[in-house]
Amino acid sequence: MVSGELGNSAPAGATVDLPAGFACHVGNMGMKDDTDDVMVLAADGLAAAAGVFTKSLFAGASVRLSQANVADGRVQAVVVVSKNSNVATGEQGERDAANLARRVAEFVGCQPDQVLVGSTGLIGVHYPEGKVDAYFDRLVAAREGALTSRDATAAATAIMTTDTHPKTASASAGGATVVGIAKGSGMIEPDMATMISVITTDAEIAPDRLDAMLRRVCDVTFNALSVDTDTSTSDMVVMLANGAAGPVDEAALESALGAVSLDLTRQLAFDGEGAETLIVVTVNEARDDAQAKRVAKAIVNSPLVKTAVHGRDPNWGRVAMAVGKCSDETDIHQDNVVIRFGDQELYPTPATPEALAELEAYLASDEVLISVDLGIQTSEVGGSFTVYGCDLTDQYVRINADYTT
Repeated sequence: MVSGELGNSAPAGATVDLPAGFACHVGNMGMKDDTDDVMVLAADGLAAAAGVFTKSLFAGASVRLSQANVADGRVQAVVVVSKNSNVATGEQGERDAANLARRVAEFVGCQPDQVLVGSTGLIGVHYPEGKVDAYFDRLVAAREGALTSRDATAAATAIMTTDTHPKTASASAGGATVVGIAKGSGMIEPDMATMISVITTDAEIAPDRLDAMLRRVCDVTFNALSVDTDTSTSDMVVMLANGAAGPVDEAALESALGAVSLDLTRQLAFDGEGAETLIVVTVNEARDDAQAKRVAKAIVNSPLVKTAVHGRDPNWGRVAMAVGKCSDETDIHQDNVVIRFGDQELYPTPATPEALAELEAYLASDEVLISVDLGIQTSEVGGSFTVYGCDLTDQYVRINADYTT
């Protein structure tokens, strides 16, 4: 389903175009400062659509509205507001989300229930009074030429909050293209989806097939990501397929979607708040994939593992600790476990002092692989899973300590 190949990330300063039949608009609506804070992306007509959303009990008004609007599998537009999450804002927040969908529909030329709404930023703050209507009044009055850009990089930039750079990825599937944008840097430990991502393709596919495909891919990419174990109230991954390129082989389309999603996942992990190192954890020889994922998440989420990597300390005992705290996994036995940093085995065969010195240099790399074999597979294949995270730095504490000030 998801191969090892990544999509094509855009180099710094490069532009990625949306697939044929999609256009976007970005601008400043006045949510916080003078940077772009609103992005509207639209198809030429109704598109097949699918979405996965946070399971947070504090899910925002935008999430609930989008869940309802995507239920029939057909939408035309997506709007994302950054700098304000519209979460825990009561009935006024519900009205604000519905009004935003209505104004975007007026701008695009579709129905309000054909618009998906994303909103990310501070919790518990209402949209500034009158800002949304005033902005869209101007857009509707100057509709000609206002929705003609295909610049996915600009769209990705407009939805950033604490991100340090825009995140885009693209891949091909036959004659079709898949392009994804994403934002996310902190509050990332998905409980169905993670951060905000909008994925577009000009392939033709039925909504139910698209929904199943997106969920399969999310499970091994976005849902394999963790920065800080915290699940956002605004998480959503949505995908639109407008059919402009006609039908393509669905296996090829799923492979392209997987490549784009994995690329974005790795970008998000590497851009974790204050992060300096991408941590990739692979668990093999598990009872099944689900067990491998649970153990891998325990490792990548451990503050002690994260700080060991940041400190360039090849302390494999931190990994053993993380495996050991999976106490419900009663078929894991320490005598069967193998722990490696990179290619170097550390347990049960101890590394030489020379190898440990080399590992200190390895841990200073941009990307560090930690692999664990559980030694309990019950078939030739066994269970395996890879997750993505980052180191824990003092800058993470500073960013979040000062978030509202």
